[in-house]
Amino acid sequence: MSNPSLLILAGDGIGPEVMAQVQRIITWYGDKRGLNFDVSEDLVGGAAYDAHGVPLHDDTMAKAQEVDAVLLGAVGGPAYDDLDFSVKPERGLLRLRKEMDLYANLRPAQCFDALADFSSLKTELVSGLDIMIVRELTAGVYFGEPRGIFEEGNERVGINTQRYTESEIERGARSAFELAMRRNKKLCSMEKANVMESGILWRDVVTEVSKDYPEVELSHMYADNGAMQLVRAPKQFDVIYTDNLFGDILSDCAAMLTGSLGMLPSASLGAPMENGRPKAMYEPVHGSAPDITGQGKANPSACILSFAMALRYSFDQGEEADRLEAAVEKVLADGTRTADLMQAEGDTPVSTEEMGSAIIAALDASL
Repeated sequence: MSNPSLLILAGDGIGPEVMAQVQRIITWYGDKRGLNFDVSEDLVGGAAYDAHGVPLHDDTMAKAQEVDAVLLGAVGGPAYDDLDFSVKPERGLLRLRKEMDLYANLRPAQCFDALADFSSLKTELVSGLDIMIVRELTAGVYFGEPRGIFEEGNERVGINTQRYTESEIERGARSAFELAMRRNKKLCSMEKANVMESGILWRDVVTEVSKDYPEVELSHMYADNGAMQLVRAPKQFDVIYTDNLFGDILSDCAAMLTGSLGMLPSASLGAPMENGRPKAMYEPVHGSAPDITGQGKANPSACILSFAMALRYSFDQGEEADRLEAAVEKVLADGTRTADLMQAEGDTPVSTEEMGSAIIAALDASL
């Protein structure tokens, strides 16, 4: 059998720096665990624009459709701020999500015990926190038509349309219920059914899907209340399912409960391919961080943990994903930290490469 295939799109800013550490981890799995991948690399975002004049070349898009999973670093930066909207680096990322039909975005918000003090909330509220937010990713207000800026009378009007079909809501809901079945069998669906017709449909469809998952405890919550509850008592949640706009907001809110964006991975999954694996792209939640690019300060943990999600959701290697996540946790517990995780004055942060080396050493110790 051929090795599973990975396409690495390191992107812009700190993307190449953190992805270099992921590539070391991939090599480790081949050398030490006999888990080999066929790895190819290409450009996305500003790097693709510099080379091709577009944020994602058609050939790169074709490669992404063929591989078992895409690993993406980060896109964007101030050098591209004045580009036309149609060719901004972020359009490359959106094209990947849309054309690969990656409709379920998985955003874990997990607080490692060693980082509980970094949260903006009290330690007792976040210690042991482990939430999974499933955000519908390819429909809703970011893609609905009509959209644009139009002249109306003597002024301009900006229009974005919130639009969902039953099937778009249902397929994401099934992903969320399947995740809940693998976790604690609790699912909270969040929308605004009190003021939005799309929210009424959302609640109806999720309720109907729940009949196929009688073991899962389903609850409904208005998204604004959900935001409040995330900062009041976040451990009441296990899996949250919500739409594209609310998911964008709520997942960033949940991210900060954990203390650092530099620790948070994500997965975007679509329908199964012929080999049974889902269309998939994995990426850290953090951005391109142009203020620290090239300085060796970036935390590679989120990108490494994104690869752990790939091991779990694309390659059925749950035990190896556990091994990698435990290695990251051990390194943090031992006090090895990049600059974003420094707490006391006088603490000496490690570099991006040193953090990668520490995680590899923890992997070695796990054997």
